[in-house]
Amino acid sequence: MHLLEFAGGLILIYHRQFGQGKDVIFLHGWGGSSLSFSGAAQFVGKYCRVTTVDFYGFGETPHPDYPLTVEDYAKGVVDIINAYRMTKVTVVGHSFGGRVALRLAAKYGYLLDGVVICDGAGLRPRRGIRYYCKVFRHKLLKKLNIPHKAGSSDYRVLSGAMKQTFINVVNEDQTAELEKITLPVLLFWGDKDKDTPIYMAKRMHRRIEGSGLVVIKGAGHYAYIEAHGIFLSVLNQFLSGGGYEVDNRTDCRGAGRRDAIKISLPGAKRKLQNRNK
Repeated sequence: MHLLEFAGGLILIYHRQFGQGKDVIFLHGWGGSSLSFSGAAQFVGKYCRVTTVDFYGFGETPHPDYPLTVEDYAKGVVDIINAYRMTKVTVVGHSFGGRVALRLAAKYGYLLDGVVICDGAGLRPRRGIRYYCKVFRHKLLKKLNIPHKAGSSDYRVLSGAMKQTFINVVNEDQTAELEKITLPVLLFWGDKDKDTPIYMAKRMHRRIEGSGLVVIKGAGHYAYIEAHGIFLSVLNQFLSGGGYEVDNRTDCRGAGRRDAIKISLPGAKRKLQNRNK
């Protein structure tokens, strides 16, 4: 475990780093840690220098005594990139980590070589009647001073400044950032994901020019774990600049290629090939 300490701003960023070669940074989801991508990190670490991060408030990295934003989390990753003088980094993010990866790609793309987003957050969800009924119920009970459970399970377990951080993060719609991204982007998604539904992946795919989308049938919010073999195969090809073809020999709990749907735009492969020239 490594620690970076800075004189001003946020102080501690714990992370794990191993391997040699091209830099790849893995960013975990909300509630996760630097261990969340341990399997993929060990695989990629055979031929790349891998860094897995504990975001502020998770793992070994403390949360400051004031609320944070998506930008603060992105700057924490930029601090690591600059501290190790990394160039042309590939960022792999899941869920909340995908949200941070979007910000990095849109605003700090000059530091990156490509981005892989696994069931990523960042877009405003569609709201049905049940959601608005819950909001109305919460406001009514709060006005009547009646104790009740409010917010998601993730929100209810938080305390102090981290509660406001959660509100800041989940309320930020990053749709406008998508069209600013010019890097090679691979989206890896489960078609049964209920936390960041597949329509979000399709929206990202439409708005990020030249992006690629791999959808795993039957997988949920953790498609990169549920279809680990396919994910490693696709990630390996993305890092080598060869496109997103799913290997026929790749196994996913006994299932082969038929359980992966590959959707990509021609520009995605051209970007991948051009970056290696």
